Parts: sequence; structure tokens; C-alpha cells
Amino acid sequence: MNPAQPIKIAILAMGGEGGGVLADWIVDLGEHCGYIAQTTSVPGVAQRTGATIYYVELFPEARARADGGRPVLALMPLPGDVDVVLASELMETGRAVQRGLVTADRTTLIGSTHRVYSIAEKSAMGDGRVDSAQLERQADRAAKRYIRFDMAEAAERAGSVISAVLFGALAGAGVLPFSRAQFEATVERGGVGVKPSLKAFGAAFDRAQNGDAPPTTDAATAVAAPPQPHHAAVRALVERVQQRFPVGSQALLLEGVRRQIDYQDIAYAATYLDRLAPFYERTTDDGIRLADAVARHLALWMSYEDTARVAALKTRATRFDRVREESRVQPGQVMAIHEYMHPRLQEICETLPGGIGPWLAGSGLPRRLVERLTREGRVVRTSSLGGYLLLRAVASARRWRRSTVRFAQENALIEGWLARIARAATLNPQLAAEIAECQRLVKGYSDTHERGLRNYTLVMDAAERAGPQLAPATLRELRDAALADEHGDRLRAALARHALA
Repeated sequence: MNPAQPIKIAILAMGGEGGGVLADWIVDLGEHCGYIAQTTSVPGVAQRTGATIYYVELFPEARARADGGRPVLALMPLPGDVDVVLASELMETGRAVQRGLVTADRTTLIGSTHRVYSIAEKSAMGDGRVDSAQLERQADRAAKRYIRFDMAEAAERAGSVISAVLFGALAGAGVLPFSRAQFEATVERGGVGVKPSLKAFGAAFDRAQNGDAPPTTDAATAVAAPPQPHHAAVRALVERVQQRFPVGSQALLLEGVRRQIDYQDIAYAATYLDRLAPFYERTTDDGIRLADAVARHLALWMSYEDTARVAALKTRATRFDRVREESRVQPGQVMAIHEYMHPRLQEICETLPGGIGPWLAGSGLPRRLVERLTREGRVVRTSSLGGYLLLRAVASARRWRRSTVRFAQENALIEGWLARIARAATLNPQLAAEIAECQRLVKGYSDTHERGLRNYTLVMDAAERAGPQLAPATLRELRDAALADEHGDRLRAALARHALA
């Protein structure tokens, strides 16, 4: 660092992560060690819950007196002019790099590797997640030194908050002219949560100084033991996978079997394997890759989200545990979960057994009565006994799922999709792989499912008209256009551009 210039530190954190506390600690540390300190914060809503940039500048008071005045300190970080960047989450690290705050000749970058997905990532129609590994590679190239580990996990283990972990990593990095004892005294002066904060500080200090410890076991080469289910029929399915399918695909197939049993029953899982068997008869590498793609997407499609599935997922013990953990509910505290339910008449009819659903959809007074009762939607408190039992009753509708109109419709779509893939595989395996990927268009429930199905139908109709001469890249472009725009405008433009409308 240039002794004639202030020490410049930028902190990028989301609301509730203690970025302000961390900035105050750095200011307090500097002032108690003979530095003039200034901090500013610029709130923003570019990310999840209001990401904020906190900026701190430190200048030696003795040097200021020797120069005969007080330093002029900046209010905002400038690209290429930051000594230390602290990021509370991996996307915040990426934002710092994108803004030019991280430079290879100067900046020490300290960031957590855990992810809190942005609204844009969550709301994307396809897989909108940014590649975490790519973010880390870019940050590593951009910084002079990059210190990274899962700081959220470290804070959880210590019973503290991520700001204490970042403070410890900053001390361990050794880029500031202060000792560990001076850092720790700053935490003690704060007077709140001192013991867990110091525990988190110490763990992060050691991690920053020693780097990532080598794994204690050979996790990279360890092979998971095959499942040994007690149920005879389930065990038979596992043995079928192990005996009749390629070794490299067995983990994927066993997960698909598990998903189908969880969704419906053992016979449904057997149907899943029956549908896949013809694809795995192709022994070439391209054939196995295509079969694996079909296996992955078929597992998702066969466990489509109807009202029974949604109700089952919302009432699972694991979901209550996850909400309790994410909300940090303390022992003795009461947790209440409210679900907003707005089922349309169509979803209700699709859940009813046999011919009851079609009868209700075509009836007069009964149909109008149901539409009136569901027009406004309702809030169900699943953490109460009544709300929980109501959703469990809806979840039990899976017993007659096979007799519903929705099941027949979904299975017809699945069979048509598999037939298209099989036909294309004999002439153009790359095109077959792109057809398999088109399953991504069909997902969710209610309006989301309806829009996705409409786009899927448009894409498949275009592929059917073009035939095996359709370029795989063109089909990929159509699929990406459908995933990029829920209204279908980009898809229609792409269809017109390729004369496939």
C-alpha cells in the first residue's frame, strides 16, 4: 500500500448480514490505533434484499499532522483504487469484480463462497443460476490475492454472524497494519455477542493464514456404497439398475427411481426404468450421453407438480425444519407458516378421481359454486393443526392420481416426447439430445405450467414440421428463446426468423 495514500476498504454485503457492524469495527480499530477514519454506505436494491456498499478509508493521524493538515477522504470506492474488498457472498464478489473494484496489482479480495440466489436467478424460466465455479475463477484472476471459504458455515458453527468471520479473515490476511490483539480488542469493545464473535473471528483468522486444509479422507476417489433397501420390491428395482444399466449411469438412475417412489409408488418407478431401457441399448458414448439426458429429464417430468404434489411438499417435516433453520427460530419460540393458496377450477378438476373432474368442469351450478369459492384464494396456516390436516388431505389425492385427466395428459405428452427422441436418435443424435432438453420448458403448476406447455408445444410443432433436417443449434435457439421470455414474444420472433412459424 502507498503510505502517502489512505487505506481503502470496500465492503459488499446484503441487508441483515452485519456489513454496517463490520464497517464500524474497522473504523473503531483504526481510531484506537492512531488513524483518522471515515465510513460511508450506499444502499442499493440491485440484488436480493438490498445489497449495500460500505466504504472505509483510514489515514495515519501522525502523518496528517506532519503534513500540516487533515486528509481529504473519499465517499465512494473508485474502480482500480481499492486496497481491500470484503464480500459477504459469492455474487457480491462477482459484483465487486464487475465494478472494477478488484485489481490484480493491488487488491486483496476476501469473500464467502456460499450463495444466496438473486431474484433474477430465482425467477428465470430455465436454470437461471450463475455458475459459481466461473465466478470464483474470474475473481481469482482479477485479484492480487483471493481468500475464500464458506463464511456462512463458519459463522453458523461458531453461533455468530458472518461479519465476525469477515473481520477475522481480514486480520488473518495481514494486509492492515494492526495486530490480532488489536482486532480482538475491537470486538470486545463492541460488548454484544463477544464470546461467539471471537470464536468466529479466531476460526476465520486461522483459515485465512493457513489456507484450505487438505481433506482428511480421500473424498475425491471415494465411491458411495450402493443402497441396501429392506423392502423386497424396492431392492429388486435397485438390483435391476445395477445389473442391466451402465455403471456410470447407475447413480442417476437410482435417484430417478427414488424420486418416482416418493412421488407415486414402486410400480411407477418400474415404469420409469421400462421407458429408459430402450435408450440404454445404444452402447456408444453418444448413446449413453443421450440416455442419461433422457433419464434426468424423464425423472423430472414423471414427477410433475399437481396439487397433490405441491401439498405433499409443503407439509413435509424436512420443509418445516428448513424454514425453522433459515428463520433462525430459537428454542421456545413459536413459528407460524402461512401458505397462499389460489387453486383454479382446472387444478381442482385435474385432482379429482375418475370421471368426477370432467363432470365438474362441464357442469353448471356446481362449477359456478366452486369458482366462486376459489375466486379470491385463501391463506392456509400449515403450522396449525387444521391447516396441516387440510393439505395432508389434498396430498392423499395421489392415491387416485392415475385415474385423473391430468395424469392421462402428462403421460401422453411424455410418450410423444420419448417417441420424438427415439426417431431423431436414429438419424441425428445431436438433434435427439436437444429434443430431450426441451423438457425444461414444461415445469411448475398453474399459470407457470400453462405457459411452459404452450411454448413446448410451439417448439415441438416446429421441430415436427422441419423434420430430421432441423439443425440442433436451431432447436437450441428456439428453446432458449422460450426460456428467456414467459410471454413467448422471443420464441415467436425466433420461429419467424427461421421460417418455422
